[in-house]
Amino acid sequence: MTALLRPLIRARTYRRAVHLLLGAVILLPYVLLTAALARMVAEDAGHRAAVLLIAAAAGLIAAVPPFLSGTRELEIAAARALLGVDLPASEHRGPLALETRLRAALWFGVHLAVGAAIGLAVLIAVPMALIVFTERLGLTSGALAGLDVGPLGETDLWWWTVAGVLGLVATVYAVAGLGSLAATMAPVLLGPSPAERMAAVEARERRLAERNRLARELHDSVGHALTATTLQAGAARAVFDRDPDFARRALAAIEEVGRTAMADLDHVLGVLRETGPDEVRRPRTLADLDRLFADVRAGGVELRAEVATATVPATVSREAYRIVQEGLTNAARHGGPGPVTVRVESAEELTIEVRNPLGGRAAHGGGRGLAGMRERVRLLGGVLDVGPADAHQWRVHARLPIGPDPAAAPPGRTAAPEPAAGPPDRAAGRGDR
Repeated sequence: MTALLRPLIRARTYRRAVHLLLGAVILLPYVLLTAALARMVAEDAGHRAAVLLIAAAAGLIAAVPPFLSGTRELEIAAARALLGVDLPASEHRGPLALETRLRAALWFGVHLAVGAAIGLAVLIAVPMALIVFTERLGLTSGALAGLDVGPLGETDLWWWTVAGVLGLVATVYAVAGLGSLAATMAPVLLGPSPAERMAAVEARERRLAERNRLARELHDSVGHALTATTLQAGAARAVFDRDPDFARRALAAIEEVGRTAMADLDHVLGVLRETGPDEVRRPRTLADLDRLFADVRAGGVELRAEVATATVPATVSREAYRIVQEGLTNAARHGGPGPVTVRVESAEELTIEVRNPLGGRAAHGGGRGLAGMRERVRLLGGVLDVGPADAHQWRVHARLPIGPDPAAAPPGRTAAPEPAAGPPDRAAGRGDR
């Protein structure tokens, strides 16, 4: 019984009734225009051809609104607010596809037709119920005079009361059923087409890929800065009394690294704020390696670098810089005493190798350095080998294609590591570097 009565007392039923009656309201100008044109044709027989021409032009104009994108947007807004349908926001830019326009026009037409039916039922049931109730309560007298419908006559007050109640209840149930049907059909007729869904998915994937790239940029840049400043601050504290000049140089290096990290952070936040192209700083590339090497050497790391690269695509150059930076950060954080060597060269592909002495004990941490490097290499369709090169050295070795569009290279090459002197990619033994 509760389920049977729920449509009568649920607020959703009456919100949906408003949506259906909007169709009747929109239909009213069409009805008035049709009635006026029909009257002109019937009364002005001498100018019937001209009137018919005007009627045809008016009909063509009246047929335009259902196919407009603005009409579709209004219908979507009404369906969200009154039908409670979670329709996705339209990300469409440019003309709508023909299929989308036809579906929207079909929804518009059905909305008007159903609205007319519900409006007619309400205009009959509600006044009839009010007349019967006022007559039954004695507020009016003779309101049913001359009213004979089938077996019911003007004296059958009780039967007219039952008919009025049943008419109201039937109208509410009809509204509930048609409103539920409209809520079911709205995503079909007003929702995005398969092409729009695919475009929305691709746009979302691009946004996620960009956010992941910015997260890697932020991790590598800030992680490198924190590692460098920590090492330099420790070295300055250790020799502050006996070598103040070195301490001053270390503090100056800390200042420069901090300034660089702030610039990188501002760049990432600028992209997240969707600033204009003139407001976003140029991302770091292989051309900035000399500055990176200078910062590392200023931290007291003995660095031997060999860079020999020709023209490298901007995407590869940017990601290669971050791979080198992360490799040096790991070497400074986890490596043992001794020189760190970096080799970057390009031929048919870009080769990056960073070697550092193994530390005295395994390093354990929850960082994402190696995961970030693997993701960069995978997206470029390259190969990454990380692990001990021998009993004394740790090696990061990456090979990146430098074709015309390396970012579009198939990711299937990422699984096979390059043969190494030691076990491949044994990063777990030293923690996430």
